[in-house]
Amino acid sequence: MFDRSSLLRWIPALFVLIWSTGFIGAKFGLRYAEPFTLLSLRMYLTLVVFLLLIRHYRARWPDRRGALHSLAVGVLVHTCYLGGVFAAIKAGMAAGMAALLVGLQPVLTALLAWLWMGERITLRQLAGLVLGLAGVAVVLILGRARLFDFGFPPEALLFTLIALCGITVGTLYQKRFCGGVNLLTGTFFQFLATAVAMSLLSLLFETREVEWTATLVVTLLWLVLGLSVGAILLLMRMLREGEAARVASYFYLTPPVTALMAWLLFDEQLTVWAAGGILLTALGVYLVVARRALRP
Repeated sequence: MFDRSSLLRWIPALFVLIWSTGFIGAKFGLRYAEPFTLLSLRMYLTLVVFLLLIRHYRARWPDRRGALHSLAVGVLVHTCYLGGVFAAIKAGMAAGMAALLVGLQPVLTALLAWLWMGERITLRQLAGLVLGLAGVAVVLILGRARLFDFGFPPEALLFTLIALCGITVGTLYQKRFCGGVNLLTGTFFQFLATAVAMSLLSLLFETREVEWTATLVVTLLWLVLGLSVGAILLLMRMLREGEAARVASYFYLTPPVTALMAWLLFDEQLTVWAAGGILLTALGVYLVVARRALRP
């Protein structure tokens, strides 16, 4: 029998596994709908699921201050990150390049957590952050070179930087201002802000045409239940229990795990360089998180 603390130790691994499926889900879903339209559908379905969960668990709604902070987190963590990455890829940036740039998040988070929140960064943790970034670069540049392409327009770089800044500032904002907000109701407000923003973006920039297929329905179900419900609640729990820099380091594992999934699902080549980069990334994350396990 696992006790509560033993189960909590598996949260980061489960989060990385689920979060890494996001690019796989996007690869399926974008065949049938435009980015902001697809994300709008995902957000509204997610809101319905969260309302059911809130009613079932009788979760406490936040006060006005907590609701406003949660709305701000939604704009940063979900709208800027998801919208920025999808828009960058649509504008012509290779998925590998987008993942590499967004992969700077743990380093940026560690620096901002040190400056903004006074979190201490040890020399070993700093070495781990650098190793993790190096591992991601090895996977994307040497391990899967065909995904690494500098031929993209300036606006694609802008979209990716918006995604990077959004997810970085959003996770820090969540930890600092939303620690006392119920996870279910707080996340509901996050997705509410995202749903409104994505709807406006789809109205302004897209045709909003959707080709309904069984594949799209299954993809949407996974994006909602797996990513928007499962992964996001795990992320918010980790931010509540752990240091921001340490939690952010887990994002380093996303590109390598996604590469493994693409190899298994789509028979994409996994080179020796890619395998080495995955091991280097794992070592980097270990150096960041080894000092203290996630506490209950």
